[in-house]
Amino acid sequence: MSSAIPQHDDTAHLLEQVRSAMQCGRALRIRGADSKAFLGRRVDAEELDTRSHSGVVHYDPTELVVTVRAGTRVSDLNALLAAEGQNLPPEAPDFDGRATVGGMVASALAGPRRPWAGSVRDFVLGTRVITGQGRHLRFGGEVMKNVAGYDFSRLLAGSHGCLGLITEVSLKVLPLPRRACSLALDVDAATAMDMLTRWRRDDLPVSGAFHWKQRLHVRLEGGEATVDAARARLGGDEIDPAIWTDLRERKLAFFDTSLPLWRLSVPWQTRLEPLPGDTLLDWAGAQRWLASDAPAQSIRRVAAALGGHATCYTPGIDDTPFQPLPEVLVRFHRRLKAQVDPHGIFNHGRMYAGL
Repeated sequence: MSSAIPQHDDTAHLLEQVRSAMQCGRALRIRGADSKAFLGRRVDAEELDTRSHSGVVHYDPTELVVTVRAGTRVSDLNALLAAEGQNLPPEAPDFDGRATVGGMVASALAGPRRPWAGSVRDFVLGTRVITGQGRHLRFGGEVMKNVAGYDFSRLLAGSHGCLGLITEVSLKVLPLPRRACSLALDVDAATAMDMLTRWRRDDLPVSGAFHWKQRLHVRLEGGEATVDAARARLGGDEIDPAIWTDLRERKLAFFDTSLPLWRLSVPWQTRLEPLPGDTLLDWAGAQRWLASDAPAQSIRRVAAALGGHATCYTPGIDDTPFQPLPEVLVRFHRRLKAQVDPHGIFNHGRMYAGL
């Protein structure tokens, strides 16, 4: 089942590189395919490339769990799962087939299905990690009930490599939906939000929803009868389902802009407010993409007023691309970093200066 995926255990070399960096006081920049180099602050350090450490460690489709090495390409993992009628529900972007599983977990980026299916973090069962003390440790397990050390595996999701070098990941997978249908309806943003709220209350099988330029795009997934009934109720025009891949990979026309790109994350059912630029509503409005040359402080002020936060996806626009943290959280992050990476080896400053 895994023959198409390159199989190579490069643990020894990765451990050697980390231990050498410890001894010499060198910093390391963890990288896979560098498909997410645009996200976060620049790290000037020796590169530690994980792509040679790839392959499937264990996969039995009946268990709904797959364990793979960090350098495995997300596209290869998706192909393996699809061949068995399964998938990884968060729909992490694969960035033209380049993205790696380690980078998928470290960034925790997810696609259109995330609000309905869960985040990347929700599907991480366990990890193996090389720590800043040069140790190769296992956290969590391959079954949901095995929760020993599970919290650290979840902390790694979205840590952007600042806490350790992920070498293996065990992921929960699910069967592919039996039926899918994509629709478009011509409505304004306020009407779209009202409709989505009503459909969620009525438990319709929505698994994707974004609005741009007076058009609401909706994906339905589930059993055949359930999807067909929802499709008859919603009306609209059937559209090419490839639009969800284009959204996930940020290839829609909206993203083809010379303006700085921002991602605003706000609570579900947050009110609509004018934003200083072109806006695309994703995740049924919980994720709001903004193309704008407005000052970073102004954009973050708007996001905070909506109860959320803003992240800059265009390099070089803001020295703090991630939402600045309150001082109490800065202290927590520093303590955590000091415990798991006491020498400050891994991706120093990638998320925040000094961390």
